[in-house]
Amino acid sequence: MAGSVDPPEGTPDGTPEGLPGRGEDEYRPVVFDESFVRAARLQELSARERMGDDTPAVRDRPGAEHVDPALALDRDAAYEYAYDLDRRHHWRPARRHVNGPRRRRHTGARVGALILVLLVATVFAAAIHLGSRYPYQPPPDPRTEPLRVTLVALAPTGPVPGGRPGDLYARSPAAQYRPGAAGIALPPARRTAHFTQGQVMAALTIAKDYLVRSSLDPETLTGGTTRPVRLLIDPDQVAQFDASVDTPAADAPAADGRHATGGWLVRFDPAHATLADPAVRVRGTLKVTEETPDTLEVASVHTFAYAVRPPGPSTAPERASLFTVRRELRLRFDRDDLRMHRAELVTSHLQAGPLDCATDLSGALRPLLAGERPRTTTPPVTDPYAPAPAAGTRLCGTLSPAAQPSPR
Repeated sequence: MAGSVDPPEGTPDGTPEGLPGRGEDEYRPVVFDESFVRAARLQELSARERMGDDTPAVRDRPGAEHVDPALALDRDAAYEYAYDLDRRHHWRPARRHVNGPRRRRHTGARVGALILVLLVATVFAAAIHLGSRYPYQPPPDPRTEPLRVTLVALAPTGPVPGGRPGDLYARSPAAQYRPGAAGIALPPARRTAHFTQGQVMAALTIAKDYLVRSSLDPETLTGGTTRPVRLLIDPDQVAQFDASVDTPAADAPAADGRHATGGWLVRFDPAHATLADPAVRVRGTLKVTEETPDTLEVASVHTFAYAVRPPGPSTAPERASLFTVRRELRLRFDRDDLRMHRAELVTSHLQAGPLDCATDLSGALRPLLAGERPRTTTPPVTDPYAPAPAAGTRLCGTLSPAAQPSPR
């Protein structure tokens, strides 16, 4: 601006400098009379005209070119001073009026930010409320359940047939069974909803390995070692396995449906019987299902035919006899089991004969050999008032004559 200049008609209060004072005195030197307005070279636009964003606040007045230049300069300086004072007094309300759309946009942004803050606060409060009413429940303990075992002794109705191993197999239902691991056939592996084909095949392979180690390996059958079987057991079940298999008979746990050698593997008492033919005949099926999104389960149903004889090198070959074992197993696998090549045994059901009904099946098997008869053919007496667990009750059945080798 050009500084403070007296209005064309002079100051109304006679102030020589025309400088603004304090409060209301600030506007006293300015007089907006008719002569001042007519002498102005610039004209302020109306509020409606100033609503445009790019519209200038003033414009030249028509006819201003006929005014004396010197007088026009003085009047322009006076007007600029007056306009500056007026703008300081009225500028903020005018900007709110002129820039209404822009102000509304700024107000909308503030409202949106406030709504966002309120929404976040509401969600946070709801989370705290739900957390207090429904506290976090930790997942169930993933530890493996103990194996449940069922053992059934099968007693013959007459003497046990004897003969050479090859003749006995040929005259028995096991004539078409394949020897050794070849008799455990794997079904086609198909992927499930949550497991790949490779993982399904891994479960089937582990199940077959377990059957081979626990039912066909001569070292396992004769009581030589249990380590190959133990390595295939889930670590959470190793303690139960050791208590069932490696504990001496005198210190073995009482029959409770969980601690029995026959639940984990097939083992003959070496002081009573030995293998007459290491090529065990076997036939059965394996079926895999997805139990949960995290576990696979393999159901195994196999029948094993063993040619056994009395121990000792002088035993005649024709004194062999057949001993049949039917094993039904449920093996469970999670992803760690599949990666570590191990299995969790859920249930084990074993039927074996010819045996005496009074035989204790919790330890090594003591089969009836060629020419022997059972002393007890009825199940042992059961006392329902006894404190012993019902799962430990000895079970006995009759061995069908059709399961024995036929006469020559």
